[in-house]
Amino acid sequence: MGNINPSLLHIGSTLGAVFMALMVIFIRLKASERPVTLRKIWIPPLGMSTGFAMFVVPDVRFPWWWAVLAFLAGWFVFAYPLMRSTKFEEREGQIYAQRSKSFAFILLGLLLVRTVLHEFINRYVSVPQSGGLFFILAFGMILHWRVFMYKRYTLMSPPQTRVPQPRS
Repeated sequence: MGNINPSLLHIGSTLGAVFMALMVIFIRLKASERPVTLRKIWIPPLGMSTGFAMFVVPDVRFPWWWAVLAFLAGWFVFAYPLMRSTKFEEREGQIYAQRSKSFAFILLGLLLVRTVLHEFINRYVSVPQSGGLFFILAFGMILHWRVFMYKRYTLMSPPQTRVPQPRS
């Protein structure tokens, strides 16, 4: 991958992950002060989906079954702590996310697990490939968490703000 030193790329990606985790914690704490909306639930996975463009670059590609395993690990394993720490409350006729004391620790724990896994996986694949794998893992995690949030939100929201369900 060009002339970039792989160890510098690894250090940069780790520092980038730490920065992003701290930003998510900060944004999430601020978000609990404003009501939850459908838009706020779905924008993060939609925005994140643009990251799939990285697979245009041949250095990032890997077998499909690796992608499926990474997505399933994110969906079933890594999303679970986020879902457990996400609760809503109704205030003044609007739905708010409750502040979770454990959310920051959960996010930092996930970052620690990600870093340890990254060290292990980097022995077998290139840095760009491991970046792609962890992107897919994170996408599976975020998507499952947001589907969970959507379901909870629609159960709590007043009838006039609910999305109509198709009749079967």
